[in-house]
This record gives sequence, C-alpha cells and structure tokens, in this order.
Amino acid sequence: MTIETDWVLSLEVDDVLRAQGADPATIRTRRPALVTLAERALEAGQPMLQPKVAFARFTATGLRHERLTLDGGALEGPLIAQHLGAAEQVIVMVCTIGDSLDAEIARQMDHDPVFALALDGVGSAAAEALAGQACNRFEQEAIGRAWRASLPLSPGMVGWPVQEGQAQIFALVDAGEAGVHLTEGGMMVPRKSLSLVLGLGSRLEAAGSACAYCTLHETCRYQGHFPPAAMQGS
Repeated sequence: MTIETDWVLSLEVDDVLRAQGADPATIRTRRPALVTLAERALEAGQPMLQPKVAFARFTATGLRHERLTLDGGALEGPLIAQHLGAAEQVIVMVCTIGDSLDAEIARQMDHDPVFALALDGVGSAAAEALAGQACNRFEQEAIGRAWRASLPLSPGMVGWPVQEGQAQIFALVDAGEAGVHLTEGGMMVPRKSLSLVLGLGSRLEAAGSACAYCTLHETCRYQGHFPPAAMQGS
C-alpha cells in the first residue's frame, strides 16, 4: 500500500456552494451574503486541509458470480461485475482531507452554525476534488499504456451497498495508516473521506456518468455538473 500527500487542491467558491447543495448562479443572484460566507469559509478552511490518498494496486485474476478475485483479496457485487469484469488491474483507494477541518466544524457549530455549514461545504468540495485528482492520475497512467480506466466506483452506488463495499475496500487497504477508520455502520472517520475503486485495462469499455449509478439520480439537480467518464485511448 502507498500513501501519497503531494496533492494541491484548488477550490473555488462555486465548488463550496455546490457541495452545500446550492446552485451557485442562483445563490449569487438571490443570496449574495451566502457567497461572502462561502468565501470566508474557503479562506479559513483551506489551510486546515490535510489531503492524503492511501491506495493499493491489484491484479484481477478472475470474475465469477459477481465476485472479482484479486491477487490480494476480492470485490463483490453487481456493480463490480458490470464495470470491473474486464479489468486487468484494480486500484483501491481511500481519500481523506484529515480531521482538522472536522474539529473546527464541530467547534463552530456551537456558536456559529451557519459558518460551520459553510466550512462543511469546503470539506465536501475538497474531498471530491481530491478523489477526482487521484482518479485522474491513474487515468493518465492508463492512457500512457494504451489502456482505459473504468468509471470510479464507490460504496453506496446502485449495485454496491455501503456496508458491503466499505468492508471490501478496507479489507484491501489499511486506511488506518492514513488516519481513516471505519465505523460499525460503514461510515468513515474523518467524515470528509471518500473510498473508491478504479479498474484499468485494455478491454474496458467507457461507461458513461457516475450519476446514472447514484441513488439520487432521479432527483439530483446537478447531474449535468459531473462529466461522463473519459474515453481513454479513443
């Protein structure tokens, strides 16, 4: 397993607003005070970010009955079989921004809950940006080998329940070395952490947008913000 800390997260105010479930254009027009609050939260929160990615690389050795066998364990579920069945390698990773921002959010919640929620938006945006950078790094590696990368898959997507997926990922990656632990309910601590798997290989097919496999895909207002999976090698 490898832990990398050389990540630079370039966040914008719109990222923070979007992470709070808001439409930036609407907020800028109707509630500019919230934009100012997001700017303040970004300025205060960014120095607290401690981005780390713990990851391990596995060779895929076979797929049977929705169970993908790896040279160090296995991943299992309909979503895994659908997207990683043709993978030659699988990257399993846990991304976190650390616990400093979590502690500040809890402190602010006692006397300035609105600001605390803005800081929470900074944390969510940062975790998503970190996971995006990590995936892009491996996708570029795949391109260099004339391979493709799968859609990034996270526990909680349709076809891979949270508790099952988290248990499988944490059995493959010792995320505790990066300061991330799993609760009995399958939640990660620190809260602003993301776990995911990415398949690499010459026979993978581009699979569209992750939004199609999200449990909120029928109601989410921001599906257009997330681009389709890149078609590496095409």
